[in-house]
Amino acid sequence: MKKVYLDNAATTPIAPEVIAEMTRVMQEDFGNPSSTHSFGRQGKGVLELARKSVAKAIGALSQEIIFTSGGTESNNWVLRNVVVQLKVERIISSRIEHHAVLHVLEALQAEFKIKVDYVKVQPNGEIDVNHLVQLLSENKKTLVSLMHVNNEIGTVLDLALVGRICKQHGAYFHSDTVQSVGKTLLNLQELPVDFIVASAHKFHGPKGVGLLFVRKGIEMQPMLYGGEQEKGLRPGTESLHNIAGLTKALELSMSQLEVHQEYISSLKAYAVSQFEQHFPGYKINGNPDGFYNILNVQLPFSQDKTAMLLFHLDMKGIAVSRGSACQSGSAKPSHVLAEILDEAAAQKPSLRISFSHFNANEDIDYLVEQLQSI
Repeated sequence: MKKVYLDNAATTPIAPEVIAEMTRVMQEDFGNPSSTHSFGRQGKGVLELARKSVAKAIGALSQEIIFTSGGTESNNWVLRNVVVQLKVERIISSRIEHHAVLHVLEALQAEFKIKVDYVKVQPNGEIDVNHLVQLLSENKKTLVSLMHVNNEIGTVLDLALVGRICKQHGAYFHSDTVQSVGKTLLNLQELPVDFIVASAHKFHGPKGVGLLFVRKGIEMQPMLYGGEQEKGLRPGTESLHNIAGLTKALELSMSQLEVHQEYISSLKAYAVSQFEQHFPGYKINGNPDGFYNILNVQLPFSQDKTAMLLFHLDMKGIAVSRGSACQSGSAKPSHVLAEILDEAAAQKPSLRISFSHFNANEDIDYLVEQLQSI
């Protein structure tokens, strides 16, 4: 059966070069980086070279990089830290964030009675900047937590603008950049962001490893206790082969960034042209000019076909999604679409199609062909 993978916002296939590098590290650099003998020193060298490489790729200092298990852990850590360690009284976020932020906010409200305000979201998925300024005018110690690229509809936040607004009001700024690190240029020497997060498996690296950027000078409470790894903030023997895989994947992504952006943008444009041609009445959810690898489309199908749509495509070997993979199996409409669409539109069948440079126009042709047969 033909196999077509169009769910790259959920995870990406690991690049062959990354697999080769991880295998090499497992074979040659197996020493514990905390050990003082030559095997340990060799492992420590791999770890710190990785930290420098990752920092360079995003315009950060190496001491600002902490290796974690991924975006969920990093988001949890930041949000809890600003309440416990930095004594933030209020967090401003939006209702279209990933649940790795929204569920943490609910937990913090229950545990610490922290005030949470949600900035208004416009019908195209962009935040209402004027409302953000209005919320920040209240004189409270605040963190703003807004994602860079929405994982369901691809709406892009202007990090520079929001960062400047936060600085003007003395607020910390955290951005979930899981969908953008490795896929766009970030220079944290220039961007006024205090915390960003990334997951390697979103840019053709391994699962179970990610990074947290913490602006120099910001105090972090240790996540766990029991060792001196990661400056004593995240103890536990480092997963060296995974960190090496993340680093290789990020190096590859950034070295080929412009070529991949141009190619994937052409795939998305081709997909849009095919939906326009074959499905009159389809709509793009969110901003049509959103991030170049995510396309969320509302199909002109009857509501009763919604439940079987993904099942039918899966039976034909096609991987797409209705929303975040973290909610797979949920019968509820996406919380993102429920926020930006009216109730009737949110119930209609929508697909999130997300591309990588491993895709081709033929994949889109096959998707359209199978959708036509429904």
